Amino acid sequence: MTLPIETPALLFSATSLILLAYTNRFLTIAAIVRGLKVSYEQNKTKSILLEISNLNLRLTLIRHMQMYGVLSLFFSVFAMALLFTGFQTWGAYVFGLSLLLLLASLAVSFWEISISVRALRVHLSDLIEEAKEHTRQG
Repeated sequence: MTLPIETPALLFSATSLILLAYTNRFLTIAAIVRGLKVSYEQNKTKSILLEISNLNLRLTLIRHMQMYGVLSLFFSVFAMALLFTGFQTWGAYVFGLSLLLLLASLAVSFWEISISVRALRVHLSDLIEEAKEHTRQG
């Protein structure tokens, strides 16, 4: 099997954009956690603790997403180096590994997004119930 050196290079832009998106998600969640910590210090409610626990899990998942993404990029570059030096078979295998790591990163990303959607639906259901009560009273 012949793998041109350009094939692993194609992952560069995609992987760097994915890592940027992961970093943005991390920073957003970190800001939310800081705000919830302040809220908890003022109100000490169980719902805030549950939300912080949920966000802690999401931060862990984002760390894994970033780790797999960075490893994917690393092995993609390593595959290019192997291909450049003439190690065609090893380059193909290492590139395959980089693709598997990218798939793992995307799978964890899907898991994190599904947790996020469930949490938002809980908030929306509370608001919908409150809106229904408001229309019954008004």
